[in-house]
Amino acid sequence: MGKTTSLFDIIGPVIIGPSSSHTAGAVKIGLLAYKLAEKEIKNVKFVLYNSFAKTGKGHGTDKGLLAGIMGLNVNDDNIIDAFKIADEKNINYTFDYKDDFSRHPNSVDIIISAENLVIKGDSLGGGEVSISKINDYDVDIRGDYNTLMLIYKDKPGMVFKVSELIKEAKVNIATLACNRTNKGEEASMCITLDSDLAKRTIDKLQNIDELFFIRYIEALKYD
Repeated sequence: MGKTTSLFDIIGPVIIGPSSSHTAGAVKIGLLAYKLAEKEIKNVKFVLYNSFAKTGKGHGTDKGLLAGIMGLNVNDDNIIDAFKIADEKNINYTFDYKDDFSRHPNSVDIIISAENLVIKGDSLGGGEVSISKINDYDVDIRGDYNTLMLIYKDKPGMVFKVSELIKEAKVNIATLACNRTNKGEEASMCITLDSDLAKRTIDKLQNIDELFFIRYIEALKYD
């Protein structure tokens, strides 16, 4: 049996408009980038593609992205003042606009140079989004599940070590996807979880040798 669609799935959350894909989607992509960054973002470059580049300004895509990387949610009234708030926080931001028809019509790269992070996001429509790439790694982070994102040395046993700690925490793995650049070099693991992962488990993950990048992203919620 497929997923049941509820009335709330159809109506969706309350958002600051005017567009679910160009505004709310942009906020969600920015918010996921905010959660992927280890520190407060102070310098950021946004490269908008295709429809995001052409019509984004009129729909507040730039404000939405900026609001998201400051931690604002899709229903936050302060989104309309994102530029003013960013200036008050001394955040340096730039926007670039390009065409690349190999990419999704509503696509953006968020470049956080201080953390060597390049985050590729797509707004899929209706406020749904996907972080589809982090640096050189293919991922699919949508914000609807708690997600564990790891980058590590590609060697035998790493998936076992991580999954054993999650099992020990009695948390069910919903999906697990691995990706790597070349055999024996770096690899990524993107795990979605059915429930919350306690900090003590994150701390244990940090003790695994040659696991370089650990981010735990709680599912996005709307009050």
